[in-house]
Amino acid sequence: MQLDYLNALDADAAARELLRCCGSTKWARQMTAERPFPTVATINEAADRIWWSLEEADWREAFAAHPKIGAGTAGEAGRAEAADTSAWSAAEQSAVASAAVDVTARLAEANREYEARFGYIFIICATGRSAVEMLDGLERRLGNAPDRELRIAAEEQRKITRLRVAKLIDGDRAQAARDGQTDRP
Repeated sequence: MQLDYLNALDADAAARELLRCCGSTKWARQMTAERPFPTVATINEAADRIWWSLEEADWREAFAAHPKIGAGTAGEAGRAEAADTSAWSAAEQSAVASAAVDVTARLAEANREYEARFGYIFIICATGRSAVEMLDGLERRLGNAPDRELRIAAEEQRKITRLRVAKLIDGDRAQAARDGQTDRP
């Protein structure tokens, strides 16, 4: 999707597209209201500014739109399936698919510990990280104070959102180029 196309969508359609990037409905509505975005830099600036202006409940809503690390699909998270992010989540967490059984078992156990401690799933920008790196981050963050951990999780969500905005804006064109189909819009 090109930026001009996103700018031209009606508000409901734009919000649906933006929910693919971040599962907070308030974030998506505010992003929609900020259009038109003249450049990718302006959409990124707005995404960050709006994200940090949200309340904890909005952050938690965005966190809930993700599958647990190692879950593989967004079906477990519920809202992620509605926001059509399951393919993105699977690609972002692809390193877990080839991880050793003991690593995936510990990820599942640590995910349960994290959710019991903090009240939301473990959020980490998984792109480019191995399963062991994700597990190390998860185990390290289990010792954080709740208020500190919330800010760390929010920053990880911000990173994920940035990557997904890039996928939304240039993803179709980039995929077409990889597939050798240059005639796609």
